[in-house]
Amino acid sequence: MERFVSFALSTVLLAGCGMSREDATASGPSAAKPVFAAVETEPVQSERDAADDPAIWLHPTDPSRSLIIGTDKQRGLDVYDLAGKRVQSLPDGRMNNVDLRYGFQLGGQEVAIVAATNRTDRTLALYAVDASNGRLSSVADGAIATGMQDPYGLCMYRSGNGEYFVFANDGDSGAFKQWKLQARGNKVGAELVREFVVGSQAEGCAADDASGRLYIAEEDVGLWRYSAAPEGGAQRTKVDEVGPGGHLTDDAEGVAIFYGAGADGYLLVSSQGSNDYNVYRRDGDNAFIGKFAIASEANGIDGTSDTDGIDVTSTPLSSAFPHGVFIAQDGENTTPAAAQNFKLVPWERIAKALGLPLE
Repeated sequence: MERFVSFALSTVLLAGCGMSREDATASGPSAAKPVFAAVETEPVQSERDAADDPAIWLHPTDPSRSLIIGTDKQRGLDVYDLAGKRVQSLPDGRMNNVDLRYGFQLGGQEVAIVAATNRTDRTLALYAVDASNGRLSSVADGAIATGMQDPYGLCMYRSGNGEYFVFANDGDSGAFKQWKLQARGNKVGAELVREFVVGSQAEGCAADDASGRLYIAEEDVGLWRYSAAPEGGAQRTKVDEVGPGGHLTDDAEGVAIFYGAGADGYLLVSSQGSNDYNVYRRDGDNAFIGKFAIASEANGIDGTSDTDGIDVTSTPLSSAFPHGVFIAQDGENTTPAAAQNFKLVPWERIAKALGLPLE
């Protein structure tokens, strides 16, 4: 949900993520375990509610050169290296959510395709990543109209037979559309293949390419599991709910998947109202495992609060992220006070906090 909340932050280390010392020492899976970010990105170039959603691009031969693609929903896309430095800025419109997939055949070569919702002209923005330098360039076959009043959340899916899809939703209506991406020479077009409605405002979503599952966070209701197939219809299963009966506090926001071996791994969801992140099993019925929160650290990196988008990878990236990284948007960047940004947490810190085995 779009909002800008000012928090009365205390001086204790845990205050940055909205946690009290009592919260941090409470027992049980419903108590968020504190973890600390190792890196934060440069602030976005727009003021107030601007940073929103990150996606991780993995370099094909040198993981240490991997990049973070983040939305500035007042301006466009920003690209950061793993040290948090901005290395490219694309002022192409009010980009809200972003995702990517690898191995798309375009112009005789395989490329990573990046998709984003552009609220300025109500289109799908499409980019290819040049693996030689990490630069993004637009490959959309003209203006790909969404037919939406306010294109909002977005995620991508690559099916088992190698087809590429984009999901996007329309503002607070709960209406989703699914497009199949098509190579057209050196450009990429999109064909609408599915429409369904979740019931109320949603934004965060993520598709599990291996299982064909689509997860959607209906902000004030809960987390749902759908089929990601274009013939999947509107059938769904509730994974968790917002409120006393579940583990989410409105709004349920960003969704991301940590891929382990085979069907192993985790489903992560931003519980915006409680300033923490839920972890579920990736397989089976997506059993709830526990919560963690990004707390403020004595090294000067503040914690996160009011998080929208998240992303995660299990790929070892560098000596700083030997087991992968979790990335979260920070709605209140306080140390020092600056525009919003993204925080990077080494995965092993989360695994240790929740007692998870390292993959």
